[in-house]
Amino acid sequence: MPEHVLSGNQLAWALLADKEPGIICKLAGVQHDFASNKFIIQSFGQEIYVDPSNFTITSHSPRGGQLLRGLGHFFDLAVLWYLGSAKNIPLSGQMVSPASLVGGEIFLKGTHVLPLDKMAAKYADDFEGFYEIGLEMGGQQLEHGDASIRLHPFPRVPVTFILWKGDEEFPARADMFFDVTCERHLPTDVIWSTAMTAVLIML
Repeated sequence: MPEHVLSGNQLAWALLADKEPGIICKLAGVQHDFASNKFIIQSFGQEIYVDPSNFTITSHSPRGGQLLRGLGHFFDLAVLWYLGSAKNIPLSGQMVSPASLVGGEIFLKGTHVLPLDKMAAKYADDFEGFYEIGLEMGGQQLEHGDASIRLHPFPRVPVTFILWKGDEEFPARADMFFDVTCERHLPTDVIWSTAMTAVLIML
């Protein structure tokens, strides 16, 4: 990569550095510890600490560590972009499939296809386990489909999973939805990273 071309993470850190901490907190719905110069963001029910001075993202909880160590390839970029580009706008309450977003065709191609089939296979006969891990990750049980839960990867970007039992005619299915406002906060490729993190954390 040429020296003058920034990587995705470098660009995200630069985007974060361009804004005052107080403004970021208001826009993204996060906190800032001015003593340590760290942003504190609630993600999947875990406290995540982002330190722009040292370019580090950390957490003290086991589940937070899983996000950063096991899923860091997807999660790090997403959390930085969220902090740098989130808007202080209310949720619409209108759910949308990721594939229906502008540029959402990436969700239908090759390695970008979300492993929702694995979620359906794992939880089709284990709704109790589905809710157990979802609630552990700060989710809220909903009443869509045969089982559903809403997780919060980021304060202004919720994700809803809906499970459907299989029968003689149709196999079990898992669907994922974002609030339609997600496009105001994140570019489509980062929404994909957020979606992949959400699916993998449930698996």
